[in-house]
Parts: sequence; C-alpha cells; structure tokens
Amino acid sequence: MLKKIITASMLSILFCTTSFALEQIDPVVARWSHENTFTDKDGDQTVRLKATYFSNEYVEALVASEAEKNLWTEDEAENYKYQLLKNINMAETIPFRIELYVRGIPMYPGPFDRHITLYIGKNKYTPVDYDKSFNFRLQGAREGMVFFPRYDPKTGKNLLENVKDIRLVFDSSISIAMMNRGDPMMVWDLTRDRGTVGGGKAATRMEIDRLIKRNDKLNADREALRKQLEALDKEFDEVNTRIDELQAE
Repeated sequence: MLKKIITASMLSILFCTTSFALEQIDPVVARWSHENTFTDKDGDQTVRLKATYFSNEYVEALVASEAEKNLWTEDEAENYKYQLLKNINMAETIPFRIELYVRGIPMYPGPFDRHITLYIGKNKYTPVDYDKSFNFRLQGAREGMVFFPRYDPKTGKNLLENVKDIRLVFDSSISIAMMNRGDPMMVWDLTRDRGTVGGGKAATRMEIDRLIKRNDKLNADREALRKQLEALDKEFDEVNTRIDELQAE
C-alpha cells in the first residue's frame, strides 16, 4: 500500500488546474487516452469508459501548457511539475485517470481494484491505490485516479524498463453492458513515449524523495534480518551447549 494516500481533494485540485491544459494538448491526449462505449443487448445500460495513461509525454504537455497559459518562469514551471508528479505519485506508481459514464441501469463496480488489472509483459498487477468512489453505486459521470506499482518491491527494479507496451484490462463482470463483449483491454505503446520527465529539477527532487523512501525500507529490512540472525545465533549456541552437556554425562 502507498505510505501516503492521495486524497480526493488533492485530485480535484489536479483536475481543476489541468482542465484548461487538456484542451490545448488534444493530440497528446489522443495518444495516451483510450475510450470505448458498451451497451447491453436490451439497451438497459450504456457505459462509456475512458482511461488515460500518465506517460512522460503527457505529463510534460500538461506542464508546458500550464506554463504557457500562466507565463511562468522556469522555476515556477518546475515547482508546478514537482507538485503534479507528487500528487500523482509518479515516482512510485504508474498512474491512470479513469472516467466512467453510466446511462440507464446503475453500475456497481466495487470493489473496483478486483476488476482492473495492468499487464506488463507476462506479469499482471493490481492497483496499490485508487479513488474509493469507484466502489459505490455509479450512475452518471465519475472520474478518479488508479495507481499500479512502478517498482518491484523486492528488487527495486523499474517494471517499465525495456517494456514495449502495457495493457489495462477490465473484468467484463463489472457491468451488464460489458458482459457480452469480453474483458475490455486497452493497450499503450510505450515506444511512442517521447517525453523525458526524468529530467529537470522537479524530476530530480522526486527521485531523491523516492530513493530516501527506498533507503528507509532497505534499512528496515536489514534490521529485521539482523534480529533474525541474532535469534539464529542464540539458538545455535543453545543447541551446541546442550550437545556439550549431553556428551559430558
């Protein structure tokens, strides 16, 4: 689980600050957003599903558009970028914005994290956090963020390193409108991601934050192993002491 849960208020701020920007970067949005509409055979429910992957290019376009609109200095743009990256926790997770619109019979998508899976290569991952409003009765429009792990918890390796594409799959049982269509899948070609979010002061600050957290985890793991080794050494001494006692009888 994320150490810091991203609150709904933080996300609402994010959406408000980028709403104008989104209108200015339609080509980029088109590259990193997928949308589909589903209707059941009786026409009782229609679901429009849209998912946007926060690629490097997409994030850079958001920042550039806001900077141009507000006539920011380089430092102001970097500060905005840092807050954006921090709010979507891009240093530790793979973020998506999910938008749903339901017409007709309500949709009951909870628990939402059991109905959405990210495939990276042959491995599949479930969300580490998501907007909990997706767990409740849904009729009309709703949007929120969903976050998947970016790093292997054991090795610390970036899961997207040398990966050509990622696939977001929804369980069709999430609604009657999707049941006859199979599990909807959305695919993003990562080779088209020309952005370089990893550069600049904001990215450096985020990477430092991430490495500090990683260092804290490694220290905690090392301390746990130290205690485990002490317990083994103690048991080893007790066993050998008992052997000596028995041999002396």
